[in-house]
Amino acid sequence: MVVAADQDRIRHTVEAVWRIESPRLIAGLTRLIRDIDTAEELAQDALVAALEQWPQSGVPRNPGAWLMATAKHRAVDLLRRNERLARKLQLLGHEQEIEQRQQQDGPPGGADPEDIQDDLLRLVFTACHPVLSREARVALTLRLLGGLTTEEIARAFLVPEPTVAQRIVRAKRTLAKEEVPFEVPYGPELDERLGSVLEVVYLVFNEGYSATAGDDWMRPGLCEDALRLGRVLAGLMPSQPEVHGLVALLEIQASRSAARTDASGAPVLLPDQDRSRWDQLLIRRGFAALVRAEELSAAGGGYGPYTLQAAIAACHARALTAAETDWARIAGLYEALAARAPSPVVELNRAVAVAKAYGPAAGLALVDALAETDTLKGYHLLPSVRGDLLARLGRRAEARREFEQAAALTRNGAERTLLLERAAACGE
Repeated sequence: MVVAADQDRIRHTVEAVWRIESPRLIAGLTRLIRDIDTAEELAQDALVAALEQWPQSGVPRNPGAWLMATAKHRAVDLLRRNERLARKLQLLGHEQEIEQRQQQDGPPGGADPEDIQDDLLRLVFTACHPVLSREARVALTLRLLGGLTTEEIARAFLVPEPTVAQRIVRAKRTLAKEEVPFEVPYGPELDERLGSVLEVVYLVFNEGYSATAGDDWMRPGLCEDALRLGRVLAGLMPSQPEVHGLVALLEIQASRSAARTDASGAPVLLPDQDRSRWDQLLIRRGFAALVRAEELSAAGGGYGPYTLQAAIAACHARALTAAETDWARIAGLYEALAARAPSPVVELNRAVAVAKAYGPAAGLALVDALAETDTLKGYHLLPSVRGDLLARLGRRAEARREFEQAAALTRNGAERTLLLERAAACGE
């Protein structure tokens, strides 16, 4: 007999496994049935089966494999019942034609897409197909690859949640209607989709690095997926500077993961981190990727946004202590980034760098100008940054109100606790 405590434990286990395995499930099922919407439904069916069976039979030794096997059994049953067998055969014939063309023509740069046996990567490129709008490509891929909710995606884009939900529904319908093949493209089509793919990988990593919702400060599984996909892309497109720039950024950011929380899981901000816990192997990999990105960028006429962000991350990685950080260079890099890829979030980060380099008053002027535009209304980091600058200027009562506002806006439990602690430290 399974007691209530065991049922709760198993339920939490199922939820954790689902969070990790759902992208792989959906990707593998999409390869099998060539329909993303149906693949997502089958994956959900497997989740329901786990919730029903595991409390009685126990958690299997390999829960991810159990979910995949269960979902594939249901997929096979569905295909057997499906009266549209002719359509499936037509899709298989189309796939064979693609394989023959690749063998005859050969892919660009000596990289063979058939060597990339990665269903997740195929899913990313499928969801980034040109038949979809840019916003729909990114939203759909975040949902399928990262298992993010529409709420989390909406917060990443700073847009209303219903807007994201509509984009995802319409995107899946469009892919099904257009019968988009589940494949890694090659040639000019690969180049066309690259920008969207890089943005997706970037946003997935960010969601793992600083979770927008829940009780955990980080979701390492998402960081690992994003970093792995970035490395695969670098192997596939070795002559693209921004691919290496993104990989450099992710490697260096990931190097800090162990130092970003304390023993209890509470957040540790960058200035307070024990830099001896930073992963030096990841930092070296990031530096190597940055050198490659800078070399290719110089030949191509200028740095892209991911290369610039990697250069900023490298400034932090090179500093042995927080006091040794070259904030003037970081402020200059943010200025270049704002010119290359204008964004209110970039401007907020530039304000932080300016404050560190030239004093809190200079940074506060930039933050106040941003606040007047309402472009970051509802974005919790705006009052958080403002609170920090006000505290540094000795305006503690104002700082406390800003920290309390930021705490009310964030959806992350660990971050809310940190912000309320900072508010309390400012006193009455």
